[in-house]
Amino acid sequence: MPAKALPGAATPAPSAKGPIPLVVDLDDTLVRTDLLLESLFVLAKQKPLRLLLVPLWLAKGKACLKRRLAEMAMPDIAALPYRQALLSRLEAERRRGRPLVLATAADQALADEVARHLGLFDAVLASDGTVNLARELKRERLVEEYGAQGFDYVGGGHSDQPVWHAARRVWVLRAGPRLAAEAAEAADVETIVDDDPPRLASYLATLRPHQWLKNALVFLPLLATRRIYELDLLWQGLLVFAAFSLCASSAYILNDLLDLPSDRHHPRKRNRPFASGEVPLLHGLALAPLLLLVGLVLGALLSPLLLGVLALYYALTLSYSLRLKDIVILDVLALAGLYTLRVMAGAVAFGIPPSAWLLAFCGFLFFSLAMIKRYAELMAMRTLEGSRAHARAYLLEDSELLAALGGASGYLSVLVLALYITSEAMHDPDVRYQLIWLVCVLLLYWISYMWLMAHRGRMHDDPLVFALRNRVSQVVIALMAATLLIAA
Repeated sequence: MPAKALPGAATPAPSAKGPIPLVVDLDDTLVRTDLLLESLFVLAKQKPLRLLLVPLWLAKGKACLKRRLAEMAMPDIAALPYRQALLSRLEAERRRGRPLVLATAADQALADEVARHLGLFDAVLASDGTVNLARELKRERLVEEYGAQGFDYVGGGHSDQPVWHAARRVWVLRAGPRLAAEAAEAADVETIVDDDPPRLASYLATLRPHQWLKNALVFLPLLATRRIYELDLLWQGLLVFAAFSLCASSAYILNDLLDLPSDRHHPRKRNRPFASGEVPLLHGLALAPLLLLVGLVLGALLSPLLLGVLALYYALTLSYSLRLKDIVILDVLALAGLYTLRVMAGAVAFGIPPSAWLLAFCGFLFFSLAMIKRYAELMAMRTLEGSRAHARAYLLEDSELLAALGGASGYLSVLVLALYITSEAMHDPDVRYQLIWLVCVLLLYWISYMWLMAHRGRMHDDPLVFALRNRVSQVVIALMAATLLIAA
């Protein structure tokens, strides 16, 4: 079968007189990602029940699996993390009149879309639904098209070794000493140092450790019952904090993998390790279940009820990532529920039944913070898309309503706290309840300040992260904490 030429482009023919074709691999070479995994994540996000068919497609061969995925879950080709340094080299080669060929194990439809988007390639060789064009099969196809040593090859990994033996010259991306030596044994090597390999800091960033600050909510039941000074409970709380952090990091990784297309269109999220291609998707796919397993085991060792709360938290997180985040209002309720479950986890672990007052206070406050998150996303997208901006299922014209709903919910949390101070529940003579009125004033100021910062477009993607980094917010939170400690 001859190489498939793009419309308007001639298929390069093997010729000793003409320029040697430069053949370029796609996965982890032209792009910093694996398009098979990209398609799987798109399918999981858009049609999760179709994942049940994946084993059946795979049983018919990897090429069949790729064809079905290309038909049902095409990734956003324009937003893929392309290697810009390599693209510049390819453009220079093309200007010199050299034929460029895209040869990949990805499906033909997907490879054609990449070639059309870039406008660089004269021909495309790819899997066709029956033949998976990888390793030896790719080498045989290239030899058939261009002859042995009749082409140069740009590839990035060990799977390209069979092709190296048939190429005249090899360009190896990010080659370590061992890989470079293996390539040198097969052909003349030209090494391209395009970017650094993933660093430990990159993997740590996938865990979003700054988000672990949210898990400090597990200590709220201790603070509310004035048992924060009991060292045995504090130690137990640290273990609960660790279990929740591990499960949360697993959920964040899964969320990032499912959100790749939307993250790549976001002004800040496009730099996340998976969206930018800095960390391989396969590593995230392995890391997420490992973190979840360790977190659940730790929770089970502490309390069977805590294991149940952790499982519920993860199930709600998964539902949010797959569907709920795209349903207006319900997405905000889910986010508020995830915050509240952290408080519930602490109550369960410490054996402290959460009061209705505490749950009502948390519900209204966290709903307001979740609304700030959506509002801030709209403001961020407005800088890119103008009046057509949208975030998830919200449009720019919804921003005023979001601010009204979120602000009202935040003020209701202040009202709940004020009613609690005057209720019959306040009967401990050792507590200076009058001081807690100052907390109401400070909380009213803090909520208003947070919404003002969001309105001015200064809010972080996560309001709690902003709250713990912003100097004004830090001072107000410290004053509220100090007032509660003095009152108790």
